[in-house]
Amino acid sequence: MPGTLAIDLGSSSTVVAWQESSGAPARLLALPPYSLGDPAVVPSLLWLAAPGGEARALVGRQVLEADLADGEGPGLCRDFKRRIGAVPPLTRSAGSTPGPGEQEGNGPAGGAAAGEAAGWLSPEAAGALLLRRLWEALPPELSPSRLVLTAPIEAYRGYRLWLRQVCRDLAVPELALVDEPTAAAIGAGLAPGSRVLVVDLGGGTIDLSLVALEGGEGRAAPIAQLLRFAGRDLEGSGQALRCARVIGKAGLALGGRDIDRWIAAELCPALPPRGELLREAEAIKCALSDQPRAMRLWSAAGEAPRELRLERSRFEALLEERGLIAELDALLETVWAAARREGIDPTRLDAVLPVGGSSRIPRIRRWLAERCGAIPLRGERPVEAVALGALALTPGFQLRDVLRRGVSLRCWDQRSGAHRWHPLFVAGQAWPTDRALEVVLACSREQQRSLELVLGEPVAEERAEVVFRDGVPVLRRRPAGEAAVEPWPRQPAPLPLEPPGQQGADRLRLRFRVDPEGQLRLEGDDLLSGEPLSEQLLGPVR
Repeated sequence: MPGTLAIDLGSSSTVVAWQESSGAPARLLALPPYSLGDPAVVPSLLWLAAPGGEARALVGRQVLEADLADGEGPGLCRDFKRRIGAVPPLTRSAGSTPGPGEQEGNGPAGGAAAGEAAGWLSPEAAGALLLRRLWEALPPELSPSRLVLTAPIEAYRGYRLWLRQVCRDLAVPELALVDEPTAAAIGAGLAPGSRVLVVDLGGGTIDLSLVALEGGEGRAAPIAQLLRFAGRDLEGSGQALRCARVIGKAGLALGGRDIDRWIAAELCPALPPRGELLREAEAIKCALSDQPRAMRLWSAAGEAPRELRLERSRFEALLEERGLIAELDALLETVWAAARREGIDPTRLDAVLPVGGSSRIPRIRRWLAERCGAIPLRGERPVEAVALGALALTPGFQLRDVLRRGVSLRCWDQRSGAHRWHPLFVAGQAWPTDRALEVVLACSREQQRSLELVLGEPVAEERAEVVFRDGVPVLRRRPAGEAAVEPWPRQPAPLPLEPPGQQGADRLRLRFRVDPEGQLRLEGDDLLSGEPLSEQLLGPVR
């Protein structure tokens, strides 16, 4: 069964998604014995019993079941994802002190950071081992033709080099990479060109990133960057990085596992928060996302079972007491300040996108609503959004081509009193297009009875020239100016207006798209009469 496989390697959990080439809906893959239940995710955990014991390493769920996830020592590998690609240490908001459950300079307590530093596997080797084991655990009936992986935006270059090496021996013809904020936004259904606050609350870290996605009106939509195509490595292809642009970012080495420790300490203050007690605390945390109170039965070694009960109101008070909400406020203000420096009004973002398991906590959702109330909240699938978005950013198995020239529409500019070319689709944009491009046209004169559509193809021009200074060639940029456009030799028929239009009044809402045959198609509506326009085939694009 051919299809596309997406792997979102996370600090605490790794998500594996699959989409068949037939175009069936994407789904998460369960990979026994490594994955958990609903949703099907693999804990990003490895345990080695001895140096060089990669062949018999425990992975994901196996580490949890062996009660080794909260141990110490060089055999435990966790939190390695954020150290791959030379990621700089997470910064804390100015003036703050380590939060409860943290150690200065090492992030959350529990041996993860220390174990990583002196471990038997480097972060890169641990990540490579996890990816290989997931690949080997794929159901035998699946035959991936394309593998798409996600990368943290702040370490994209180093992460990309690491993934090239890790995936060199995987038998997959096509390999692609996409940055995580873009994948999360597209997975949540946001449009290219959006400005999005991504609030990532993972198991070990909190990251707030304000990003501007590629694309938008007159610009190519984002698409995964191909690293391998038809079995050929594209390392020397000169592809440009196509990441979202980071406007502001702030983070903290504290996450869902620390919240589990707070719950365990609240319910059993005399016992160390580890092992089975910590897993029961996590189950209570998850249950409180859906119900006002939670209860679990648990027994310490040699003791009778005891009830672990927690009310949601007490849980929310615990988050306040431990300083989580205050830290979130400080992180958000850091990001808002970066937005203002860029001249961006934080209240005019397109969406807030919570991702990560801890983003489902009702108190976190309420905090987001209180602080970002004017911005739409898009968090329907916080755990799987990145993996599903990665699938959406690859061109499916109807391999898309890209436009070499593009197409523009000539419009009347009232301010300058002249015609100007407005780009519809640009060179480098993938087709067929996912969404139609919408344009609203107004009348340029009184009693106008038709609107003329004049289409053209941008002419490629050299934007640089070589000049010699003291006998040395120097590349000098030319002023860009307005790109030249060559009108199509055959233009579509004018669109009739009945009743006639008035000067300056918006009249037609047009939607342009490029179909799978490379043809430009038009549909739309008459804003005055409310009548739809007949769909038209305008001509081929290239």
